[in-house]
Amino acid sequence: MSIIDNKKAFHDYFVEERFEAGMVLHGWEVKSIRAGRAQIKEAYVTIHNGEIFLFGAHISALLSASSHVHPEAVRTRKLLLHAEEIKKLIIKVERSGYTLVPLNMHFKGGRIKCEIGLAKGKKQHDKRDTEKQRDGEREVQSAMKQHRR
Repeated sequence: MSIIDNKKAFHDYFVEERFEAGMVLHGWEVKSIRAGRAQIKEAYVTIHNGEIFLFGAHISALLSASSHVHPEAVRTRKLLLHAEEIKKLIIKVERSGYTLVPLNMHFKGGRIKCEIGLAKGKKQHDKRDTEKQRDGEREVQSAMKQHRR
C-alpha cells in the first residue's frame, strides 16, 4: 500500500531499475508518515562511505508528539539494502552516470519501505515528448468514451 508517490521523479528521469529499501526512522517519524504528513518531492538519494542515505525528505511532526522529542522535519535518513545491491548501485552511479531517486514510500509487513530508482536524467525535449504522448493517450481515451455512448 503506497503512502507517498514522487510523480516528479518520473517527469524528470527515465527510471530503469527499482530497489526496495528499509528506512531507519524515529518513532515520531513513523507516526507522522502513517498520518500522511511526509513529502519526498524534493528528496534525493546519495551514497556516502558505502552507505545509502535519503536527503531532503520532509516529515512533519504531529502536534501530539512528545515534549521531550525535538523533531527535525528534514534530516538525513539511512536506507537499508543488501550489500550486493549497494555495491551494484555504487558501480552504476559512479561509472555509468546514473542517479538515485526516491520513487515512493509504502508499507510492507507493517514496516515503512522506500522504493528508490536507478535513473538517467531527461533532457527538456524528452520531457516535451512525454507530455505529447500523454496528451495523445488522453485524447484517444476520451474519443473511445464518446464512441461507446
